[in-house]
Amino acid sequence: MARVSGEDEAMLQAMLRQLFQSVKEKITGAPSLECAEEILLHLEETDENFHNYEFVKYLRQYICNTLGSMIEEEMEKWTSDQNQGEEFGYDTVVQHVTKRTQESKEYKEMIHSLKNIMMIVVESMINKFEEDEIRSQERQKKIQKEKSSSYCTDNCSDSDSSFNQSYKFCQGKLQLILDQLDPGQPKEVRYEALQTLCSAPPSDVLNCENWTTLCEKLTVYLSDPDPVFSDRILKFYAQTFTLSPLHMTKEIYTSLAKYLELYFVSRENHIPTLSTGIDISNPNVTHLLKKIRLLNEYQKEAPSFWIRHPEKYMEEIVESTLSLLSVKHDQSHLVSQKILDPIYFLALVDTKAVWFKKWMHAYYSRTAVLRLLEKKYKSLITTAVQQCVQYFELCETMKGDEVLGHSKSCGIKQKTFYYSGQELQYIYFIHSLSLLGRLLIYTQGRKLFPIKLKTRKDSVSLTDLLVLFTQLIYHSPTCPKMTSPGHLENYSPASMATEVLCILCDQKECAVECLYNNTVIEALLQPIHNLMKGTKAAPNCSETALIHIAHILARIASVEEGLTLLLYGENMNSSEEKSPTGAHLIAQFSKKLLDEDISIFSGSEMFPVVKGAFTSVCRQIYSTCEGLQALIPYSLHESIAKAWKKTSLLSERIPTPVEGSDSVSLVSQESQNIMAWEENLLDDLLNFAATPKGLLLLQRTGAINECVTFMFNQYAKKLQISRHKKFGYGVLVTQVASTAAGAIALQNSGFINALITELWANLECGRDDVRVTHPRYTPVDPIDQSCQKSFLALVNLLSYPAVFELVGNQSLPNKAEYSLREVPTSVIDIIDRLIILNSEAKIRSLFNYEQSHIFGLRLLSVVCCDLDTLLLLEAQYQVSEMLLNAQEENTLETSESHREFIIDSLSVERNHVLVRINLIGGPMERILPPRLLEKGNEPYPWPMFSSYPLPSCYLSDCVTRSTDLKQDDDLGKLLLCFKMSDKQTAWIENCRRQFCKIMKAKPDIISGGALVELLENFVLHLSESPSECYFPSVEYTATDANVKNENLSSVQQLGVKMTVRYIIGKYLPRNHTGHDWFVSSLFIIMLGDKDKTFQFLQQFSRLLTSAFLWLPRLHISRYLPVDTIESGIHPVYFCSTHYIEMLLKAEVPLVFSAFHMSGFAPSQICLQWITQCFWNYLDWVEICHYIATCVFLGPDYQVYICIAIFKHLQQDILQHTQTQDLQVFLKEEALHGFRVSDYFEYMEILEQNYRPVLLRDMRNIRVQST
Repeated sequence: MARVSGEDEAMLQAMLRQLFQSVKEKITGAPSLECAEEILLHLEETDENFHNYEFVKYLRQYICNTLGSMIEEEMEKWTSDQNQGEEFGYDTVVQHVTKRTQESKEYKEMIHSLKNIMMIVVESMINKFEEDEIRSQERQKKIQKEKSSSYCTDNCSDSDSSFNQSYKFCQGKLQLILDQLDPGQPKEVRYEALQTLCSAPPSDVLNCENWTTLCEKLTVYLSDPDPVFSDRILKFYAQTFTLSPLHMTKEIYTSLAKYLELYFVSRENHIPTLSTGIDISNPNVTHLLKKIRLLNEYQKEAPSFWIRHPEKYMEEIVESTLSLLSVKHDQSHLVSQKILDPIYFLALVDTKAVWFKKWMHAYYSRTAVLRLLEKKYKSLITTAVQQCVQYFELCETMKGDEVLGHSKSCGIKQKTFYYSGQELQYIYFIHSLSLLGRLLIYTQGRKLFPIKLKTRKDSVSLTDLLVLFTQLIYHSPTCPKMTSPGHLENYSPASMATEVLCILCDQKECAVECLYNNTVIEALLQPIHNLMKGTKAAPNCSETALIHIAHILARIASVEEGLTLLLYGENMNSSEEKSPTGAHLIAQFSKKLLDEDISIFSGSEMFPVVKGAFTSVCRQIYSTCEGLQALIPYSLHESIAKAWKKTSLLSERIPTPVEGSDSVSLVSQESQNIMAWEENLLDDLLNFAATPKGLLLLQRTGAINECVTFMFNQYAKKLQISRHKKFGYGVLVTQVASTAAGAIALQNSGFINALITELWANLECGRDDVRVTHPRYTPVDPIDQSCQKSFLALVNLLSYPAVFELVGNQSLPNKAEYSLREVPTSVIDIIDRLIILNSEAKIRSLFNYEQSHIFGLRLLSVVCCDLDTLLLLEAQYQVSEMLLNAQEENTLETSESHREFIIDSLSVERNHVLVRINLIGGPMERILPPRLLEKGNEPYPWPMFSSYPLPSCYLSDCVTRSTDLKQDDDLGKLLLCFKMSDKQTAWIENCRRQFCKIMKAKPDIISGGALVELLENFVLHLSESPSECYFPSVEYTATDANVKNENLSSVQQLGVKMTVRYIIGKYLPRNHTGHDWFVSSLFIIMLGDKDKTFQFLQQFSRLLTSAFLWLPRLHISRYLPVDTIESGIHPVYFCSTHYIEMLLKAEVPLVFSAFHMSGFAPSQICLQWITQCFWNYLDWVEICHYIATCVFLGPDYQVYICIAIFKHLQQDILQHTQTQDLQVFLKEEALHGFRVSDYFEYMEILEQNYRPVLLRDMRNIRVQST
């Protein structure tokens, strides 16, 4: 052994002390000895002072002295080789030199010598430490004797540190404890040894060299007949699980699992059988359950931290668990004599398999679990499936009251100490059901199927298993009502199976693969089939089972794939299916329930809940366009409205409870139930408003006011719109506000009042307490973020029908003075206080004049994009004049004859609005000034004005395309068709085919005089064909007094002026609340010839297309049903825009989703486009093509053109959905780059797919002759 001088030894000890002192915190903080070693091994990577330690410098010098010359020789050798032509990289040289050095004799001798030196130094340090420790102990004993009466000891001495305890404990103490734990020792000695073990830090115990031996002995001692002894071992295990790191607790867990596995395999242990059941008061059973519970508690906690450790630790825990649970006894004897397996005991302590749920949650552990289940432990899944099958067979064969014993006793298990074999089977069934339900969520879990069972010939597939779960709902018994339902319901088979199926419904991939097929849906609908036939649904089917089924169906219907399956079945195009699809059956059943046409459940307390549950399923279906189309024949809106009116009358008749009477609680409960049912029915009716046609049906019921009031109450309470809806009330409010009756209902409900009050609070007031602590910041955006939501809500609300009802024929307050506390409550107030600021009193009443007025001007800009709204505001309030006056006042006199406009945010915004509302034209026909200033010397180059006419720079210089009519062969062929004598169906198709050809190849020639001739000839010939005429012929004469002498309203006069400004001309439109934009367009097409226009309209009015292109054509028309006329809803809204939404969802789903996320309905913007004939949105030639396409090809092309527009705008729509200004974008922006001819091929595909349905519905708008 190498010798070290005393001086060198002292020097090395000082170096080591310095090193230990520097890394003391890192080492003492380590949870184990292994971790401390890891810290020291990687010290160079983690400690920036590593190379400054004296000990490191000593080692480096020692290596250099010993191996330096040899390393230099090797380097020279490699250098010479490189010079001779062999080129090596630097890393290669280092690797070779290092390898040669480590293999050398000198290196081995150096390591041996260095090890001997360090052993001497370390031994010396340990001896000194022991001497110091002994002296410290003696000193401590002396202090304790002096203070024997006091319990306060000085904990500052070094001997009490964790490090020293560990040192003391490891030095022979563990071996002593092992000896004392020997069964041959007296009981007191063994108890004391265990007590010492439990009081020592678990990490110190586990770090000892004898730990493995101790672990083995503790496992053996778990079988000790003395319960106190085995309990203390479990206490040590529990303490270790709580305080130690995973790699230590893993050893404890696996040893405990292995012990239990051997315990169950051994024939010496008296394990209960199914026939005897489990008596918890039995000490042996109690101890076994304690061990199982300890194992289960660790199973549930381990996933929260095992990801921070190597994967092998987690895999050992998983494998030991699955190995234990897969233990099976000999099955040769009778089932009743079957010895209980470990899984039964685990099910007792964790009935819902929470451990498995947690293990499957993270991908980290799920991968290991599924891999092991597939390769080694698939029997665990097989027995779980077998248990579910056996329970279902039991339900089918036994009487209901016998099966009820399973669930009845289960619910009151806390009151008894004994579980029968039947109860154990039931608990294991619940555990299996929970385990399988969690397994099916994941793709790899589903790949374990099909499962082969010994008792069945065929394998159990995924579909078979889900059908089994479904049948369990209505075949298994329901818990008795007299017992406490809170605990029982959680463990009833029906509620457990429902919970599993609902979870699977929420996982899209899983639901598509497992649930969405005809077999499972038929199983769900089987009780309804039987009830519809007049027989009882199933032997044990109840109202509760039907409610569970309805909940699952509602989940399925709330997802697109599930809804499609319910509506059309798996084979959408198949005509073989004779039985109605799921949606139709559910609707029929719901209607019977609502009409109380089913006698089985009449009088039952649960009957209203059953009705509510199935109406909720229908609500999921009819709140979509395609779903409503399917359910319209069942008139569910009428049945729901009838039930609501009946319930409403009942709620009024409830007697007032008398104080002190026994009936108080009964009356109170009854009134709560009736009110809840009434609200449920109102909610069902309200959801009809989710689609345009549904809103028409809702208005026909006469309950729209109550429904909107209910919606506002829900909105005010911040309640979710529906359990299955992801977004709020935005779409519903937009749909409702698109009709006159809906707007009135919104006002009567208080919705508009609340909206405007909230807006004013954000815009002008703000909370006082917030403003003190956080002063209000200066807004950067024109509309502050706090007001954006209110701004968009007003944009959604203020469609033309709503503006007409809320503002029409009402004058502004224009008060002489406004109080600062006077808060607006109506749309008129908003116009008065924020938009038309024509007095000093209004300006002084605003705290934030500039910000608030910009808000009003932005709102005016968006609202006036609807030309009817613009005409109304202009006619009533002279908006343009107000804006021009404001611009005039915002000038600065630079000389006697010259004034300059002051450029500020308000004048720029006013200039933009003035140009927008005074210039008509598409994207290429007018130029709107920007709202932002430019950099440079001239920040705003656009000329402002305070009087007409507008500066010419806002008119586009684009030249209208023109083509010589006579030079085009295709057009000549089309015109030649009109001269043919045979005007039958083939002729019409030939004309349409020729028109399509021209539109695809040379769309520009369909304009000017050519367009006039085409339209006149085609409509003339169609009006002469009885098969093409939809409306009867009515004779009009130009000399009628009511035509010549009719006075135009101010709105119509302004409309004429606007038309004249667009193209010079004049025409008197029909009597209508707004302006007739179609007639104006037609008048321009006819080049201002009023006689041609009148003659064309007379012929055109007989065609179906006129109902959808010429909106005033059906204003208060005798050809519409009375209830449609009373609703005030035009067929364009309830038919065209309804199908636009339906096709949009199918053809451009991302855009449809964007609308819903933005709380905006496609129907509102489409109604605006169609009503004003795309004025301001398309250039004139495209408007002509829109009209010509619909006239030639049919009214359904109106729908296809709107779908093509949305497809064209898809990227813009998605972008503005993110910036949360989709409504503003769609209303303010023209349709840049859209040409009807570019999408002709796409529209032809839409025609092939949808024309039969669309045209059938469009033809049904008129009262049918009987």
